[in-house]
Amino acid sequence: MELTWILLGIVILIVLFGIIIYNRLVTLRNQVKNAWSQIDVQLQRRYDLIPNLVETVKGYMNFEKGTLEAVVKARSQAIAARDAVEKRGGPTGGGSIKNLLGAEIALQRSLGNILALAENYPQLRASETMKSLQEELSTTENRIAFARQAYNDQGMSYNTAQQTFPAVFFASMFGHHPVEMYEVADQEAKKAVKVAF
Repeated sequence: MELTWILLGIVILIVLFGIIIYNRLVTLRNQVKNAWSQIDVQLQRRYDLIPNLVETVKGYMNFEKGTLEAVVKARSQAIAARDAVEKRGGPTGGGSIKNLLGAEIALQRSLGNILALAENYPQLRASETMKSLQEELSTTENRIAFARQAYNDQGMSYNTAQQTFPAVFFASMFGHHPVEMYEVADQEAKKAVKVAF
């Protein structure tokens, strides 16, 4: 009888321990999702600024149609990549952050090209609309960087929690999998987009 109580106590402890681990992993997963949503908000803000930038620049850059089209195309690809991540359940659902990063790098490069070309148009540089868009874009890029850092911090905590003992035995059983970090491997892409005139 005493052995039965001891075994029952051990089973109860294991169940309680499993509940604690499960709740911690769920909390961390939700923090990762929240951090991802902050990146998503800032990316959408950037995507919303781009059509205004293109329209502002369009009137001045009559001979730079290819550059403007490249920005519009890169924006569309970045939105599609972000939507693909969301359709797969975000970063905790297996969405590919790497595909999104590739599209974001292409978008940053095309924005850099359009801003570099704008240097050749003094009237455009003096435009209040252009100055305002330039400031908004710069602010948005900073917000994206901070949101990316917060996401990576939360992702690291979530991944570490899954890989530590004893959660390592329960994580996959509870449906938890490591998330991809929002890291840029291309050294050239790590450089900030130049938005100063």
